[in-house]
Amino acid sequence: MTLPSHHIDINQADFIANPYAQLETLRNEMPSYHDPVWNKTFFTRHAEISSLLKDKRLGRTMLHLYSREEIGWPPPDVRMKGFRSYQDNVFMDMEGKSHTRIRSLVTKVFTPKRVESLRGRLEQTTHKLIDAVQADGKCDFVHAIAEPLPVVMIADLLGIPESLRHHLRPWSNAIVKMYELGYTDEQVDEANRAATNFMEMIGELANERRAHPQDDLISDLVQVNEQGETLTEDELRATCIFLLNAGHEATVNGSSLGLRALFQNQSQFEAMKEAVLQNNSSLLKSAVDEMLRYETPLPMFERYVLEDMEINGVQLKRGSEVGLFYISGNRDSARFERPNELILSREDNPLLTFGLGTHYCLGAPLARLELQVLFSVLFQRLPNIHAAGEAQFAKGFVIRGLEKLPISF
Repeated sequence: MTLPSHHIDINQADFIANPYAQLETLRNEMPSYHDPVWNKTFFTRHAEISSLLKDKRLGRTMLHLYSREEIGWPPPDVRMKGFRSYQDNVFMDMEGKSHTRIRSLVTKVFTPKRVESLRGRLEQTTHKLIDAVQADGKCDFVHAIAEPLPVVMIADLLGIPESLRHHLRPWSNAIVKMYELGYTDEQVDEANRAATNFMEMIGELANERRAHPQDDLISDLVQVNEQGETLTEDELRATCIFLLNAGHEATVNGSSLGLRALFQNQSQFEAMKEAVLQNNSSLLKSAVDEMLRYETPLPMFERYVLEDMEINGVQLKRGSEVGLFYISGNRDSARFERPNELILSREDNPLLTFGLGTHYCLGAPLARLELQVLFSVLFQRLPNIHAAGEAQFAKGFVIRGLEKLPISF
């Protein structure tokens, strides 16, 4: 099978705001294609994406199997030294024994019990954020509520002092720009500075917790030991940064995109309000997953092909890259009934938003809990909430969210 050639500039504002018509056409007419500009083979259907995410012949890296010379990769880009000092130690981008070892250590301390213990603090923080704006009768939901809530929670979880928290969102924003396709030299410089400063800050906090442990994740990660295995200093620093970045980016964007979707679907808005008033936790849980399916905050992930392979007639060469459009698979009519409708009570909902397989999102339980608590408190406190202007999308598609969402109440 000869792959068709096709290019989408995923950084175009119109595509970021509404990619669904183009992606539906691709699913129907060109479900997989090679993009010569990005030099990747893209997949758009749920079945292929699900299969590839669980296929051991693809990985987040190739360097656990091959040297750079063997696969024709150039030496590491010296411009990105600061960023690489972080990224090269992130377990999400590892494979094999390194990934298994670090993920196992993190899982030992980042437990479901610890996540559930945050519920009370989540409710308290959400109430506090609403208290700060309620008298005004209006606010920008993104900056007043969606952004600060998960940052506070993950900072509390890690044990980052209040005096340092103003750095977290700017540093995270700079780092995650490197995951977009087509970043600029200026963004590289900003990411290097942010990663370097972030690694130094976490290192200093880790040293403090070695001497004086506290009830927080940094202290636990410093001490975690499984059959003699521990985290190296750089792994510890990178893991904390990754947990903070991953622990709030999707929640910020998932909550703001979800609220916008409710505004645009009045019957489901009323269904959400009714679920909160009746304390219908079952519907609230399915509603959160449905919002994350309907508007995917992390629309695309990439994988390297580790060996020559074939999927549904598509030949993939070792060393090539694939792009998996989660945002397309989440709207695939072959897998979802009425995929372009927001249906909060949807039961059969194998959303791709948190990935699948070895690299399934470690923070999925926390993200779900944060969104359940946020929407519950929001509709309790502000039952007359409504849009007060046009939403504005942020730049960037790989991490997709709103810059502004004006609301009144």
